[in-house]
Amino acid sequence: MDPSSTGTMQRIQSEKSILDEPDSPLEISDVNDNAPVFERSSYEAYIVENNTPGLSIFTVKARDADWNQNARVSYILEDSSVNGVPVSSYVSVSADSGVIHAVRSFDYEQIKDFQFRVRAQDGGSPPLSSNVTVKILIQDQNDNPPQVLYPVQTGGSLVDEMVPRSADVGYLVTKVVAVDVDSGQNAWLSYKLQKATDRALFEVGLQNGEIRTIRQVTDKDAVKQRLAVIVEDNGQPSRSATVIVNVAVADSFPEVLSEFTDFTHDKEYNDNLTFYLVLALAVVSFLFITCLVVIISVKIYRWRQSRILYHSNLPVIPYYPPRYSDTLGTGTLPHVYNYEVCRTTDSRKSDCKFGRAGSQNVLIMDPSSTGTMQRIQSEKSILDEPDSPLEVRLY
Repeated sequence: MDPSSTGTMQRIQSEKSILDEPDSPLEISDVNDNAPVFERSSYEAYIVENNTPGLSIFTVKARDADWNQNARVSYILEDSSVNGVPVSSYVSVSADSGVIHAVRSFDYEQIKDFQFRVRAQDGGSPPLSSNVTVKILIQDQNDNPPQVLYPVQTGGSLVDEMVPRSADVGYLVTKVVAVDVDSGQNAWLSYKLQKATDRALFEVGLQNGEIRTIRQVTDKDAVKQRLAVIVEDNGQPSRSATVIVNVAVADSFPEVLSEFTDFTHDKEYNDNLTFYLVLALAVVSFLFITCLVVIISVKIYRWRQSRILYHSNLPVIPYYPPRYSDTLGTGTLPHVYNYEVCRTTDSRKSDCKFGRAGSQNVLIMDPSSTGTMQRIQSEKSILDEPDSPLEVRLY
């Protein structure tokens, strides 16, 4: 046996003996040898245009087979550009959860789709990573009404088309041309005749917008024909646009010019008449409200006056202060006398002092007097007796 192998065998046996011991602690350290793996090889997500900024679009998910810190995954949005603009101005990625948020509101008519890459990186040292491609598809919303290309609505043209009086059934007058910048069924257009001077003379093609005659033109038909065509898309809810087509039923242009000049004057007259009618209605309404307020105010004033007169007709009960008392039951005494009654043990003799007469028919009573009103009345009865010897001292 090789002498050098003796130490090796001893070492192996010692390690084997350690493993055979049931209570020996053995720890195995993890090495960051696995990169994160996404659940999908690529992602596609849809978002409707006119979204709210900050809206959550979807979530990317990656797993790491390592342990503890080596298995901790974080998500990073890789730098790129969309139409020359950094992708970070379109979307953002949560580093912990992998949730992708919209940074701005998208417009389908400006951008229909874009893509970017997300990197998943673990927490090992050195870190390992992998990436995945994400594609965002923007869905159209019916946010644009149809646009009428022909006839052009400038407001200065009096006559758009002319129809000869010899026109037969199905004569093509004109064609309304419109487009919708939306997509899919939101861009499907239909045409309807909304108003017409003579609805029995013209019709509009539902799909193509062609205006044709539906009967023979006669001399009784008016020269001025005004058609209102509504163009409607197929969105939910639908949007529409209205176009006005002025048609002249005549064989010569001078006839048309004279008729439509009168038509313009009539239009101005009707506009002025409408303004004056609205103004008159406003004035009448104001006068009516003013009269109503005045009538109500007068009614309230008269009612309050009648209440005051009613209270003034009630019997008046005079009020006298505590020091005053009427000397007669009838209240007709012309003067007031201030007096003091001095009684002796002999009830037949009294001493009474009268003051100067006042101008009121009330009796002034001395507050120091302890006699009651009954006593005063009894003394008054003594004074009224002609035979009672009563000495009166005037002062």
